[in-house]
Amino acid sequence: MQKNYATYIFRIISVIGFFLLPLKTFTQEPQIFTLKDFDLRGTVKSCLVIADYGKEEFEFNREGLLTKNLTRYNETDYDITYYKYMNGQLMEKRDEIYREGEFVKQTSIAHFYEVDTTENKKVSEKIISYTGDVMDIYEYSYNEDGNLIEIVRSNNEGLDETNIDYKIYKGETTITYLLSGVILKSIRTSFKKNRKGIKNKIVLTKDFLEGIPNKAKEQIYDLEDRLTSLKEFTYDENKKSFVTIKTINYTYDASGLLSKEVAKIDKSVNTKNYIYQFDGEEKGNWVKKIITPENLFTTRSITYYKDELIKTEE
Repeated sequence: MQKNYATYIFRIISVIGFFLLPLKTFTQEPQIFTLKDFDLRGTVKSCLVIADYGKEEFEFNREGLLTKNLTRYNETDYDITYYKYMNGQLMEKRDEIYREGEFVKQTSIAHFYEVDTTENKKVSEKIISYTGDVMDIYEYSYNEDGNLIEIVRSNNEGLDETNIDYKIYKGETTITYLLSGVILKSIRTSFKKNRKGIKNKIVLTKDFLEGIPNKAKEQIYDLEDRLTSLKEFTYDENKKSFVTIKTINYTYDASGLLSKEVAKIDKSVNTKNYIYQFDGEEKGNWVKKIITPENLFTTRSITYYKDELIKTEE
């Protein structure tokens, strides 16, 4: 899906602070961000985004991997995240906090990764504060197919173990996250043809609190892996089932960009239309986006690597 940059900021900030959250909320493996995650194409070197919520600066290496993200709230308050890689593998991530122009050591943290591939892949992550304290140590274990099957976190408070179970039944794949045997989340992926005979991918995600159903969402993707429909649910204790609270349908133009969004909440319907202006590069990235009827503007200033093409990761 071609998301707006408010969503992108949320994603990046969520990743920056993700491992500060208790494991009981939900844990997943470290993520690597690429040009595609930011709706960018071609040999992009950097992208400055200006919107009503502030400024975001993104920098990428020649392989299209995110190497730096700066979130600027004003001239003196900003956060910077640096990413370092080796052979396409994330090896280091540093989250630096600046307030009133000063570096805040107490809340800045660094993530260091080690990869062991002698048998099945295993990744270890050590999270250290800039004051020198070891906050958490994670170990991610994978099976022969490369699927994450176990996450172990250790710190001063003890040790937590999350197991990830995979089941395939009649073409449906279900991934279940369990903490000490108690379900945290389930993700079911299936494929179904629509009325036009086109096969869509359907992803149903359910979240649990202490093993009790809490909320859910259903995402439907087209053949181009673009999100075409999103339904959000909450769990009704009286009905003992999930009930729909919001439905959003997405439409794309011929170039693959989001052109229309229709959200339904109860009996109210909210429609947004997206209009773009593009730069003159061959790949054609947009540099201005207008959302109507609110007339919200987002502009992007993009620079490119000129001397060679970005290589595609295998």
